[in-house]
Amino acid sequence: MTAYEGDRNMPKITMIGAGSLVFCKTLVMDILATEALQGCEICLMNRTKPKLDRIEAFLKRVVKENDLPATITATLDRREALRDADYVILMFQVGGLEAFRIDYEIPMKYGVDQCIGDSLGPGGVFRGLRSIPVLMDITEDMKELCPEALLLNYVNPMGMNCFALGQAEGIQSIGLCHGVQTTLDLISGYVDVPKPEIDFVAAGINHMAWFLELKDKRNGRDLYPLFRENCEKPGYYVNEKVRIEVMRHFGYFMTESTGHLSEYIPWFRSSQRALDMYCDEPAFGGETGAYYNYCRMLAEKYSQVDYLELESSKITQRSVEYCSYILEAHETGVPFKLNGNIRNDGYITNLPQGCCVEVPVFVDSHGLHPVRIGDLPSQCAALNQSNVTVQSLGAWASFQSDPELIMQAIAMDPLTSTRCTLADVREMTGEMLEAQREWLPQFEGKALKPAPVITVPENIERADVPVDPALAIANRFGKLAEQKT
Repeated sequence: MTAYEGDRNMPKITMIGAGSLVFCKTLVMDILATEALQGCEICLMNRTKPKLDRIEAFLKRVVKENDLPATITATLDRREALRDADYVILMFQVGGLEAFRIDYEIPMKYGVDQCIGDSLGPGGVFRGLRSIPVLMDITEDMKELCPEALLLNYVNPMGMNCFALGQAEGIQSIGLCHGVQTTLDLISGYVDVPKPEIDFVAAGINHMAWFLELKDKRNGRDLYPLFRENCEKPGYYVNEKVRIEVMRHFGYFMTESTGHLSEYIPWFRSSQRALDMYCDEPAFGGETGAYYNYCRMLAEKYSQVDYLELESSKITQRSVEYCSYILEAHETGVPFKLNGNIRNDGYITNLPQGCCVEVPVFVDSHGLHPVRIGDLPSQCAALNQSNVTVQSLGAWASFQSDPELIMQAIAMDPLTSTRCTLADVREMTGEMLEAQREWLPQFEGKALKPAPVITVPENIERADVPVDPALAIANRFGKLAEQKT
């Protein structure tokens, strides 16, 4: 019996999308490694039984072999899983590998080269369109079945999905990522300061948050000068070309890797020359289609083999994922600080109200307490805003079932706009919408308006319409210049 058992009712932790074998396993193993949570009920929910059966069998083996007081249950019924839950953790992927293939392959036909393709760009927008109806259904069920539960979202695209969750009144939610934690590992190596000894402030949006401050806790030393100095050295630069280039020109280091970040801004995947210069590292270092290829490899590898049968059931040290630490703080009242994705209710004052921002958040038994950052440096906010625009248009496209807003969201995407005309964007969006209709019920019977290319014949007779004043002035000066003196 743990020190916490018997002091209170142990929580019910519901995992929606528990068929995500790798991700679900990581989070549950973290929970079971946490003393304050070891007597909890973990309810696994998934839409397909084979994957659910596999993860249930593995986790029951973990509980048994480690002699833990936890209870593992499983169900295909989402409402049953949500009933009386204290925590709801989301990790599902609508459409699976087939939808992901479409997210990657169709944009590639139009020259839009995605490395990850799950957070922004055409792939990220359509992943959001597939996810948002499910997210909103879950929040409606939560209002009825577990209104006090804390919702933890791991479903990408984080920014767009958390924008949508921010519209659900009465539900306390937070989106979680590991970009800050893993980037701190890199920074630690670049400045030769242990990770726990680095004091930092990071804020912005998911995958595009900025390290605004970096200090050595032991002596208060500003670590940015050394970090910038080392980033100029080829041996350091080669590891993170995109992030370092952004820092060199915008002043601050960001929380996401080359593969992701190169997709969110217009300068690194817009041509083969740019790809060769900045995105030449393998896999998530910038390789074309890296994440889709990785997911396809895993699917093929484990289609006939249950890898969980080979996994150790031994409880080990917790991972860097925030989930178990949040639950622990909420259960014990001992505060925990993290960086989380929440609705912007004045926390970053030069990004739009109501958008999704990633800021420091404290959690304790009373819930989530985000930190007010104020204004980001103006250039940082401007770069974030380009992504916020895509996220908000994509979310509203789903809410309003409006295909035109899908097209407009993708047209505003920084990478897409470097590769496609508006006509290209419309054609690509229409093709993706048709290919993914089975996962987009909110667009049933809806299609993009036709906007065929207007051909202008040679020697066209121009319509007799008022001339733009600036052109009229230019024409007048041109005629005067032609007159002989």
